[in-house]
Amino acid sequence: MAAAGLGPGEAAAAAHALSLPAEAFGNDPRVELAWAMKAHQHAEIYFNLISSVDPKFLNLTKVDDQIYSDFRATFRDLRVDVLDPEELKSEPAKEKWRPFCLRFQGLVEDFNYGTLLRLDCRGGYTEDNSIFATRIQFFAIEIARNREGWNSAVYSRARPPAAQEAVSG
Repeated sequence: MAAAGLGPGEAAAAAHALSLPAEAFGNDPRVELAWAMKAHQHAEIYFNLISSVDPKFLNLTKVDDQIYSDFRATFRDLRVDVLDPEELKSEPAKEKWRPFCLRFQGLVEDFNYGTLLRLDCRGGYTEDNSIFATRIQFFAIEIARNREGWNSAVYSRARPPAAQEAVSG
């Protein structure tokens, strides 16, 4: 993906700016653009990964087992195949997510950074099918989707029919 209108110098400045505390910026559109680009790049890489490798066998972090067990203990009934944005963004949801997320501070690098999350796991990262979430929310939900078989639809759709027949036949 091109740097969406940023020249090399601007892209380097934006990358440097990402390491500074948020208070240093206010609402700097260049920083927002750099974050959006980084989140989009992460989304593309992840989608390509689950399209290429059977998601049931993926490990996204060194602490996937802990993330998954804590996630399902805390959010036992949360549907991960098709997310309801209210389950992530409403005030009651935030009160439940906050302590969960903070458990991974120091365990998961950049646990509270923003990233994109697909609402419906059968679809790609489109404007209508994406929501902004923290990195630990992304990991928790995508690890659950992988382990529970929800992301297998993406993997199966990406495989040529002959490869699918060889596996099932």
